[in-house]
Amino acid sequence: MTDMKNPLAKVRGLGSAKDGTGHWLTHRMTAIANIPLTIFFVVSFVGNVGKTHAEWVAWLKQPLVAILLILFVANFTHHMRSGLQEVVEDYAHTPGMKLIATLAIKGVCILIAALSIFSILRISFGG
Repeated sequence: MTDMKNPLAKVRGLGSAKDGTGHWLTHRMTAIANIPLTIFFVVSFVGNVGKTHAEWVAWLKQPLVAILLILFVANFTHHMRSGLQEVVEDYAHTPGMKLIATLAIKGVCILIAALSIFSILRISFGG
């Protein structure tokens, strides 16, 4: 029996593993978003070198600063998780090892993001 689909319909939007395009695109988009967020992060921290603790807290209580730092942490940890997951998928060959590594990566990235965002919010709201 012959397949009635044309060759383009068979492969449209699907790579050799039937997925991956969305993962690749998401990883590139988070990388591009990391550029201005990292520039903000580095410039802000270099500009605050030598300031007292009270001045750092006052700086972090500014709404725009807190929002940009939360976006930086969320985007950076998402990008980190995505990249590490790709490494595991490419180089871990046993299903059990892939599962353990993937769960560990997701757990650690969620923990880093949650603790960082909680800290930013706590300082921003003066808790």
